[in-house]
Amino acid sequence: MTILVGEEALLLPVSKNYWTFNSTYGLNYFRRRTRQAEACQLEILNEESEQLRSEEEEEEEESSALCVCGVHVVTCSRSEHARRLFQDILTGYNKLLRPVHNTSDAVTVKVKLRLSQLLDVHEKNQIITTNIWIKQVWTDSNINWDPNDYGGVDVLYVPADQLWTPNVVLYNNADGNYQVSAVTKAAVYYNGTVVWEPPAIYKSMCPIDIEWFPFDEQLCDLKFGSWTYDGFEVDLIHYDKDDVQITRENGRLVWIVPNGVDLSDFLPSTEWDVMAVPVKRHEERYECCRAPYIDITFYIYLRRRTLFYSVNLIIPCIGISFLTILVFYLPSDSGEKVSLSVSILICLTMFFNLLVEIIPSTSLIIPLIGKYLLFTMVLVTLSIAVTVFTLNVHYRLPATHRFSVWIRYLFLDFLPKLLMMRRPEAEVSSSVATADKAAALELNQSENVIMMTVLPKLGKTAEVAGQSSSSTSPQQTWFDEEENAAIASAVRSTCFIANHFRKKAAEDEVKDDWRYIANVLDRLFLWTFSLTFISGTCLIMLQAPSIHDSRHPIV
Repeated sequence: MTILVGEEALLLPVSKNYWTFNSTYGLNYFRRRTRQAEACQLEILNEESEQLRSEEEEEEEESSALCVCGVHVVTCSRSEHARRLFQDILTGYNKLLRPVHNTSDAVTVKVKLRLSQLLDVHEKNQIITTNIWIKQVWTDSNINWDPNDYGGVDVLYVPADQLWTPNVVLYNNADGNYQVSAVTKAAVYYNGTVVWEPPAIYKSMCPIDIEWFPFDEQLCDLKFGSWTYDGFEVDLIHYDKDDVQITRENGRLVWIVPNGVDLSDFLPSTEWDVMAVPVKRHEERYECCRAPYIDITFYIYLRRRTLFYSVNLIIPCIGISFLTILVFYLPSDSGEKVSLSVSILICLTMFFNLLVEIIPSTSLIIPLIGKYLLFTMVLVTLSIAVTVFTLNVHYRLPATHRFSVWIRYLFLDFLPKLLMMRRPEAEVSSSVATADKAAALELNQSENVIMMTVLPKLGKTAEVAGQSSSSTSPQQTWFDEEENAAIASAVRSTCFIANHFRKKAAEDEVKDDWRYIANVLDRLFLWTFSLTFISGTCLIMLQAPSIHDSRHPIV
């Protein structure tokens, strides 16, 4: 029988007699030999696995080293080619000369503007601040190479101050910085194409039209052109020449690109909406020169977002102006009508001063909000004047002013009915009024009776007493005369008091009439000023074209 353990075969002579003779010894011997063989095989396998692992690690290190060396060699090789190309290009290169073979040829420069952010629109100084990238592309005939000669390098980045540039500047700048201040690198391609897109922050002049402020729309422009070269030397065109529309303005040929400003990276403004960004190319000709002068003007149509000024200026102004109407609802006896009107006028004056600090100092036109403030100030001034007149009417006295027939008819009969007013005295029933009239008539009649009957009787009594003096004692006669005199004095005093109260009642009635007329005037001015305020506010505010503009901003 053959037993295989590992890679070696242990041949043991096995026979039936052997197993039967010494089975225990043979089994132990077999087990011991088997364990020894397995241990030897395990050691051999461990040594082989360690050797294989070390060989794999060495191969990986060699391959990685070869890769790194290859990349390094390639990088070093490409960098070396770029360095050599840079030296070859700039050797003998003159950045002061136009890159043309023939001096009569013009360098075509493609220009495009990328608007990144609208930083500020200063209405007072009429300056707009923008963050832009101005892209310029032209062909430099002095630069070209074969990429195969320089390790496949087809583009090279060269500082712009070491190359010829078309000297494109902003004509309508407002701070003296005509050119791009940041020196950036330009991409130079193997066929001579140069792409230069430097960033810049420009402050340009922007005439502010304040006619409809704060519901206004503004048109600002950035006019670019070559400061050094004329149209025969540098021809400026827009980068998107396929979208050009050719037209004539004032006899001049104008190229128009409807959407000529790149707004892909534009950060929306919190105050302005960008409505349109057309571009126009102009050719200006002057009497002094034969060559034209070309400029490319980028227009930015802006529409103001009115939420800020509506919340902080217009609504408070309308609210304060509305208080003018309440002046006529305030009772005259309160003594605060004029004070309230003057306080409103002072508040409107403060708003007007705030407006003066915002808008440009111009005498050409009054802004919309200025018109409204002037309207409300005139309205408040008139309210003060009519309030003073109403107070004068309210405190009139019968001794200083008398009623005329037309005043009584107009202010006591006609206007109260027209203004739907009802006097409290008019609510008393006719029977009560008739009873008052009857009582007054009876008082007058009784007074006349006293004056015409009592006093003559007192005189006759005195005569009778004189005739019968012979039969009456002197003491009795003196007492009758004294009693009659006291009665007559009492009657006269009673008549005087009655006349006084009658005059006072008449004066009070006249005072009440004047006060009622003052109330009628207050009600009349209340309706008049209310209608004037509402109609004036609507007519002034709804004039702005942007209120009726339903267009959406392009960004």
